[in-house]
Amino acid sequence: MSAQPDPRPVSDVSAGVGLVGLAGLFAWIMVCREWAAIADFFALATPREPMSGPYAALAAMLFSGGPMVLWSLLVDKVHRRASTGIDWTRPRRLSAVVETSITKLAGLWATWALIGVLYCIARWYWRGQYLFAMDVIGAAAIPLFVLSIPYVLWLDRYLVNPRDGAWHFGAMLIGREAYDPAEIGHHLRAWAVKGFFSAFMISILPGGFQGIVTYDFADFTKDPVRFAGTLIELLFLIDVQIGTVGYMLTMKPLDAQIRSANPYLSAWVAALICYPPFILMGDGGVLDYHPATSDWAFWLQGHAALLWIWGAALVVLTAIYAWATVAFGIRFSNLTYRGVLTNGPYRFTRHPAYLSKNLFWWLSTLPFLATSGSLTDAVRNTVLMAAVSGVYYWRAKTEERHLGGADPKYRAYSAWMDRHAPITRGLNRLVGLLAPRGPRLQPAE
Repeated sequence: MSAQPDPRPVSDVSAGVGLVGLAGLFAWIMVCREWAAIADFFALATPREPMSGPYAALAAMLFSGGPMVLWSLLVDKVHRRASTGIDWTRPRRLSAVVETSITKLAGLWATWALIGVLYCIARWYWRGQYLFAMDVIGAAAIPLFVLSIPYVLWLDRYLVNPRDGAWHFGAMLIGREAYDPAEIGHHLRAWAVKGFFSAFMISILPGGFQGIVTYDFADFTKDPVRFAGTLIELLFLIDVQIGTVGYMLTMKPLDAQIRSANPYLSAWVAALICYPPFILMGDGGVLDYHPATSDWAFWLQGHAALLWIWGAALVVLTAIYAWATVAFGIRFSNLTYRGVLTNGPYRFTRHPAYLSKNLFWWLSTLPFLATSGSLTDAVRNTVLMAAVSGVYYWRAKTEERHLGGADPKYRAYSAWMDRHAPITRGLNRLVGLLAPRGPRLQPAE
């Protein structure tokens, strides 16, 4: 008898979304690199040098995000999906939604004000790379405030249920109508994710962008360390740019809204300790595995063939990591459910970014080799690196718990992966082999 068909669940994000975003990003990078020649050709009154400043990095989001939005609307037609919560065929009269919209705007503006207060209180936002993020967010505050009025009034005419989390928060503040605390909790968690990670992502945009736009690629293929380092920096730039677009475009007409933010405290702890200012893996942190270590180029110097092989492996791992972000298109975000992704690297493992990132750290740092020659340093760093990998395993499990509870489609995808995905099946077998065996003692009755 022939085997029954067992198709992979359809992804909520098509591969084309990320690809056109990638094309737009590369086009802008080339414009910025060749800006001197472009300015000469058009006789523009601008400096004859590459556009590598922070606002050029910010503009890159338009060139990557714009094509992704157009593809989503014109090709995938995401705005017509039932999951948007929008019915375009039955618009309400404006007069019928004004009161609801005012309540929603009150909740939305109060949320933004709360985020602004937290930005002011948390002093890490007012030093270092975060200063750029605060400038950008500060400049965007008034335009967002003004544009939110026509946007909410327009969208509420088409929403099947316009009384979302923002409305419930506004109703609580105004105190005239009954509200649902669960909806308020969802709303505040979603905006906590946006507030925290948007500032972080904007803050790291300029550095990688400047490095690639101003980089001299002449003869870089002759040195394996320089070759690998350049490609890795470019891939991280792709990850940051596409990921930042994802945080900016949490909009229902794009079917990219935050459907739920992870409700489990363990998930927030596991995620936040991987990012500043709470990061435990940084210099001097509890899980800092760097003391008395060097990188792969130090340990493999003098062995050209090994340097090329090792560098290629690191580039491939970083490419998988960036691919995992590009595959999300406009839906990348931590700690949220914004649809189920089943294509790209997610057909091989449920967590390609975490897996590739941790393998990259192991291969690039080689924590079991200590420059001090101390066995204690080598053991300590290896154990700490294993603990870092354990944190990411913890993050993966909290995400699976959240997504599995939020959508039956994710449960179907997860079950399909257990049956068909080569990496997932292999890891499951490994866990099974390592699981404790033998009878367990039962408590006396």
